Amino acid sequence: MVMMFPEVKDDNEKLHKLVIDRLLIFKESFELIAHVTPKSLHNGLFVEFQDEVATGHGVLQEWLLLVCQALFSPENSLLVKCPEDCRRFFPNPAQLKPEQLDLFGFCGRVIALAVMHRVQVGISFDHVFSLQLAGKEISSEDIQCADPIMYRSCKKTLEMDADFVDSDAMGLTFVREIEEFGSKKTVELCPGGNNIVVNSKNKEQYVNLHIQHCFVKSITAKVAYFSRGFADMLCKPRLAKRFFQATCLIGLDCALLGGDNAIRVKDWKAHMYEGYSETDEQICWFWKVVKGMSMEQQRQLLYFWTSVKYLPVNGFSALPYLLTFSKTSGSDECLPSSHTCFFQLALPHYSSLAITQGHLSFVCRRHVACSFRFL
Repeated sequence: MVMMFPEVKDDNEKLHKLVIDRLLIFKESFELIAHVTPKSLHNGLFVEFQDEVATGHGVLQEWLLLVCQALFSPENSLLVKCPEDCRRFFPNPAQLKPEQLDLFGFCGRVIALAVMHRVQVGISFDHVFSLQLAGKEISSEDIQCADPIMYRSCKKTLEMDADFVDSDAMGLTFVREIEEFGSKKTVELCPGGNNIVVNSKNKEQYVNLHIQHCFVKSITAKVAYFSRGFADMLCKPRLAKRFFQATCLIGLDCALLGGDNAIRVKDWKAHMYEGYSETDEQICWFWKVVKGMSMEQQRQLLYFWTSVKYLPVNGFSALPYLLTFSKTSGSDECLPSSHTCFFQLALPHYSSLAITQGHLSFVCRRHVACSFRFL
């Protein structure tokens, strides 16, 4: 899969440089990614945050994660979260303004850049979206995750007794209600659909047209813009559809979601190069606190330390570097700090377990993990 992307260069001088203001991360990222030639991005990215000294792969990882979170957020209404799996998304069927379609092209480029740089962003696609990108047909079984309510309704309609359907007890015709720019309207699923009553002979056609209108016709332009943006990052853009045909949803999940299993502290410790001695009190306290954390707290600590929130499928062994401690001479009032570009945690020589626990808990809070990274 990654072989279809250009090779990321090791020479920083050949990378496309981005300097981003954290407060304007979505707006500036769109301008600096969507409006440049694809070729200028093919060597890879070098990302810096304005007025911050940190550089390197850790900053790139953080930037990709934050941009993806913004792109897939409910506030932007570009993509809809699957009700039963909040990690999976598909394009919002609601009508968008023409200028908003460019955001789908931007989204395609960003997702492709994440795959190209081997960064797991914790977000992937619903089955419906992946089928669309591969140019495949959508059936009623395919919408089960994207819209469980519609799936059950369609299945119930198809399984209904013929006599009951023919009695017109359901009162259905070949129309559906949609939302367009904040107001609801009724649209026909086929010419004259308003006057075609659903019966036992045409119920399969009705269900199919209903699904096609909701999951194909209403998002065709959005899928096309996303696919075009994604294709911009491939060595051969014309092979975009073939990429999604050859890459099953499991393959995309491995590239984008990473592993969803609980972090194993034993594995974490095994991939450490410790600046402290293993028997030092500070290290014993550190691992005792980590073992007592929730899974989300452990993810936040890992993110603070490395800018990696979602481990690769193969776990710590698939990370590019060993994680390291560095001993600092700070007092008990000092927080830990991190150098995410080379996976180093600067841990002060704390005097007690309680102080260690308090400071680690502080840096694990979601809003702190993004703002105290380079103390």
